This record gives sequence, C-alpha cells and structure tokens, in this order.
Amino acid sequence: MGNYLVAMEAAWLVRDVDSIDDAIGVAVSEAGKRLNSENMDYVEVEVGATGCPACGEPFDSAFVAAQTALVGLGLEMEVFNADSEEHASRIAKSEVGGALRDVPLSVVEIMETPADE
Repeated sequence: MGNYLVAMEAAWLVRDVDSIDDAIGVAVSEAGKRLNSENMDYVEVEVGATGCPACGEPFDSAFVAAQTALVGLGLEMEVFNADSEEHASRIAKSEVGGALRDVPLSVVEIMETPADE
C-alpha cells in the first residue's frame, strides 16, 4: 500500500463574465465552495496552465467568448494506502467527481509520496 499525490484537471464553465481574471476568480471560488460543502478542504484548487504553442511558455488556462468562459482548473489531492497508481487515480476521481458533478475531470499526473514514519 502506498501514498500518492494525484493531479487532475477540470473544465469549468463560467457565464456572464467580462474578463479572464473575473472568470478565473469565479471558477476557483465556485469549485472551492462545492468541495468545501462536501468537507473536502484537502483538495487543492488552482487555475491550470496551458503551454503557448509558439514559445512553450505557460499561461492561465482560460478563454472568454460571448461573455462565457472555459477555465481549466488544476486539482490536487493526496490518496493514502492505495494499492497502485491506478487505484489512487480511481479513488481521487471518485472523490472529486462526486463533489463536482457534471464537470469534466481527468487525471494528468500521479506521484508516489514517501510514507510517514
């Protein structure tokens, strides 16, 4: 049994916004409220990063058109006592997916963490 840090990305839709900064603020706030209402304050929420196709530099994952935004959120949680990386991935998606219903979610990285002694 091992401990794993599971990083996921979610696609969050925000309506009636005028700027990318507003969209990011609303998306992070709404996701945090949903997770906290389920007592999941152990899940870290932040805006995702997308690499520029021309130069490779990362920028905030958000796009606004017609006062509607799609914001990419990065979510992280630690899973304890999982049998494998795949098991940790399933646990994380199940936990977070249950709180963020109807939000597209995918696992992007899984890292084994050292066990506390």
